Amino acid sequence: MFNRLRPGRGNRGGNRAGRGAGGGQGKGGGNKPGSGPEGNCVCPSCGHKISHQAGQPCKDITCPKCGTRMVRE
Repeated sequence: MFNRLRPGRGNRGGNRAGRGAGGGQGKGGGNKPGSGPEGNCVCPSCGHKISHQAGQPCKDITCPKCGTRMVRE
């Protein structure tokens, strides 16, 4: 007997949810995008730091000293 593929099910069949290999921390910690409201935005050129504002990504803020886009610390 040979194995037939069912339409829309791929070659493994079944309705299983995927199980990724990552341990994902989600929001609230670390220095990745979406890492919570606390922390600082820092200029990669001159090192100037400002307090991070919730809802305002650091990449959208320009450094008040040199005009370079800020990054999350």
